[in-house]
Amino acid sequence: MKHVLLYFGSFNPVHKGHIALAEYAIDKGLCDEVVLIVSPQNPLKESEELAPELDRFEMAELACAASRYPQQIKPSAVEFLLERPSYTIQTLRFLTQNHGHEMRFSILMGADLTEQLDRWKDYNEILEHYPIYVYPRRGEACERYRDRVTYLADAPLCDYSSTEVRAASERGEQIEPMVGSEVAAYIQRKKLWDPTARLEKLTELIDGGRHEVALYVERGKLHYRRAEWGKALNDFNAALRLEPDHVEAREWADMAQEILTFRYKDYYNP
Repeated sequence: MKHVLLYFGSFNPVHKGHIALAEYAIDKGLCDEVVLIVSPQNPLKESEELAPELDRFEMAELACAASRYPQQIKPSAVEFLLERPSYTIQTLRFLTQNHGHEMRFSILMGADLTEQLDRWKDYNEILEHYPIYVYPRRGEACERYRDRVTYLADAPLCDYSSTEVRAASERGEQIEPMVGSEVAAYIQRKKLWDPTARLEKLTELIDGGRHEVALYVERGKLHYRRAEWGKALNDFNAALRLEPDHVEAREWADMAQEILTFRYKDYYNP
């Protein structure tokens, strides 16, 4: 009977940390296959900004295909077809009823989730019938249910999250090191978490009265990357008026000023 390890998540987007954990599970012989269950909406997350379902699934498909075990690490859209809101126990029951004669299922989850496991629908049924493998999360301890789960102390740690990937994409920063070339190209092609949207959001916040150094610096850097040197310099100077000793704002302001001086030297040196 094939042993399938189910890795639930929104994968918004999938990143190298997710794939590293799946590869680790195969390397350690924990299962025959790892399946990334792309969730439509986590019932415990009320306001998470999710990319469209099929985009998240297709990114997971690209990441799995680029893994070291493309035949053993795969995505699944099964929860897109089930009743919503999506509950883990419903998915487990569906898979067991339809494939239990040929597969046995276990779950891979982060240490932070064990602390809220008793908030899950019919969580005792999950603990009783489905082995749970728990990987460490930096700064999170696996204290609860240690006698009922398998703690993977040597599983790889990831220093970034999907939230940080989205934020980096919105800032126009390079995300390929975090998600891989295939997923990075997909995000760019579909304009997911686009820097323009972030620029509009920052302007909305500032115009609405949020005159904060961090907002001006972030918007200034977005303008700088778009070669909008004057707008960038205005933002960095606005940050410096609020905090004259802000080192990062000063460095960026100096770079913007140098570019403007070079490009428009006739204006500065008539």
